[in-house]
Amino acid sequence: MPSFGYHASHEQFAPDELLALAISAEAAGFQAVMSSDHFHPWSPGQGQSGFAWSWLGAAMQATSVPFGSLAIPGGWRYHPAIVAQAGATLDRMFPGRFRWMAVGSGQALNEHITGGRWPPKAARNDRVEAAVEIIRALWAGETVSRDGPIPTEEARLYTRPASSPGLVGAALSPATAERVGGWADGMITVNQPPDRLRTMIERFRAGGGEGKPLFLQVHLSFAETDEEARAAALAQWRANIVPANVAETLRMPEDFEAATRTVRSEDLEGHVLVSADLQRHRDWLAEFAELGFEEIYLHNVGLNQRAFLDAFGAHVLPKLATADEEGPDDTS
Repeated sequence: MPSFGYHASHEQFAPDELLALAISAEAAGFQAVMSSDHFHPWSPGQGQSGFAWSWLGAAMQATSVPFGSLAIPGGWRYHPAIVAQAGATLDRMFPGRFRWMAVGSGQALNEHITGGRWPPKAARNDRVEAAVEIIRALWAGETVSRDGPIPTEEARLYTRPASSPGLVGAALSPATAERVGGWADGMITVNQPPDRLRTMIERFRAGGGEGKPLFLQVHLSFAETDEEARAAALAQWRANIVPANVAETLRMPEDFEAATRTVRSEDLEGHVLVSADLQRHRDWLAEFAELGFEEIYLHNVGLNQRAFLDAFGAHVLPKLATADEEGPDDTS
């Protein structure tokens, strides 16, 4: 079985509350924490946007599990030299525990705030690969100067990481999965139908990812009843039904709100795993584990985080960890 981690959603919870939730997740048996990184939330109703890098230091001090985080080092909100410095500092303070950064091409929602032109996807992909090269060079002790696509002048890290965190490629499509296979230390994606996930894994391997680890973020909605779970998913996560090629260009939470005004709870099927039945969640997670994901991060999209942590810590994670206890029981 893979390790199962908790996803800390900065766009949904204030950083002080999220810190307490990370502590509770470790106590409940979650083996790692994954942090989002937003400047704006997906929708006005989510209503938060704490600074992930400040939070990571506090959360790692308060827990003992490993962490990973999203990072968009394409030179908009973060220059790759700053991302390299942030990752190195966390690694020196918490050796071996800041395990990876999920590097992606980002969305205008968070990155347009610096006022530059938002480039097309192909240009953003080029910038991501340039950023990864800069980060690795800085971690290796080089003095880095580059003319483009991300100008960098005489950057050198004097506090380098003891053991460099992995730079994991974030992919939502088979084409991106194949592209990141050549440069990434691993691949992270989100829950999709198993056949599509198999295709993405195959393309990642074919592109150069053979033998590299696979990570999965699972969006789910758990509540006492299916009706409550559906309502929570619709209220909190309908913005993520917007196709990726559209979502990456929308600039404000209100734009996502307008784009999803007519979305129904049934439209979220496949995007969010919705059920009050713990056995059904166990079955879904076991199926993902069989695909070969080494780390699976659970994101309960509702606001009922305490109930989710208690239920999954007591009745889902232990069942997945021990094969002889798999199957339905009276706790489902």
